[in-house]
Amino acid sequence: MSLHRPAGSLREGPYPIVLTPHAAGWTYTGLWVLDLPAGEARTLRTGECEAFVLPLSGSGTVEVDGERFRLRGRTSVFAGVSDFLYLPREAEAVVATETGLLAAVPSARCERRLTPRYGPAEGVPVEVRGAGRATRQVTNFGAPGVWEHADRLMACEVLTPDGNWSSYPPHKHDEASAHESVNEEIYYFRIAERDGITPGPSGFGLHRTYTADGAIDETVTVRDGDVFLIPRGYHGPCVAAPGHPMYYLNVLAGPGPERSMAFCDDPAHAWVRERWAEEPADPRCPLTDHRGRR
Repeated sequence: MSLHRPAGSLREGPYPIVLTPHAAGWTYTGLWVLDLPAGEARTLRTGECEAFVLPLSGSGTVEVDGERFRLRGRTSVFAGVSDFLYLPREAEAVVATETGLLAAVPSARCERRLTPRYGPAEGVPVEVRGAGRATRQVTNFGAPGVWEHADRLMACEVLTPDGNWSSYPPHKHDEASAHESVNEEIYYFRIAERDGITPGPSGFGLHRTYTADGAIDETVTVRDGDVFLIPRGYHGPCVAAPGHPMYYLNVLAGPGPERSMAFCDDPAHAWVRERWAEEPADPRCPLTDHRGRR
């Protein structure tokens, strides 16, 4: 079964993406995308998974466990950093919107039931990572050390300026060691049109995932709305075509006793990271923050 799931292949009714851990062929990590027209509401049931409700575009409200939270959202993933909401397992949440809402709902099967919690956009740290043509923005809204109110779920957003490479050097997290944790990972892509803000079908990028033994070796063209599954192996680079900035949501979870994104670079390319200290970062980064486009 291919690890690349093109846009539309995971659609179920009004949900552009429904990807459960079972459908992915693994244990923990999942992703839904909710497309809610203006004036409508929908009920989400988390079951044995915890989740985030992360606006991709638009705004709305979420009622869960007797509380009501308002999500200000954003106009596009390329236009600003969004606020978000954590949903516990075994929750029934009613998501509603007056003007329309497209939201990602990354999830992870977990054991502990926590409480709902709101994450404000102004509290989300924005990191510039890499240098030169490997410069990108990492928005660490659900990463360990930043967001600790989760049992297993981890998530972050990556914005790659057009023409740049990200997820580079290639890295993996499929062995438990002092320097690496085991995680299943989902990449969910959005590709901007020529205005650099509006996602659309004309742009594209590239993504590669491979293992040292050659059992996995996929280099694919990714377009707006595509998903790529990473059960193991090195992943990277993600390459944004000139003229088309790239966004992807990383969703991770694994069996470790603590949430960790620890990884190991491919030794053949690890030297690239060492060279960043002598190379300036791309001045286009960060592309945005909670205040909007720079």
